[in-house]
Amino acid sequence: MPRIAHWVWFPFGVTLRFIARNGKRIAVSVIGIVLLLVGLVMMVLPGPGILVIIAGLAVLATEYVWAQRALNFAKEKAEQAKNKVLGRKPAAVDPDVVDEP
Repeated sequence: MPRIAHWVWFPFGVTLRFIARNGKRIAVSVIGIVLLLVGLVMMVLPGPGILVIIAGLAVLATEYVWAQRALNFAKEKAEQAKNKVLGRKPAAVDPDVVDEP
């Protein structure tokens, strides 16, 4: 390849290598964000908005810690709501017991 052609191609080559190396993370990010946005729209329009938002967080949680924390928070709130509806008392938390992932 002539030297001039190399300098013209260089930015494209770098971009293609970046996409090839980070393709999964890019795909997970795009799909997760689209699901979150669709879920937010469904909160106003008819549809299962909360379920789609949780699905978006589940997809994003495969790559991002913040999404995993948000998903765990949503699970805890859902458990609390279920216990309240069923009339159960919340389980006592023993501070000496540490949950391991």
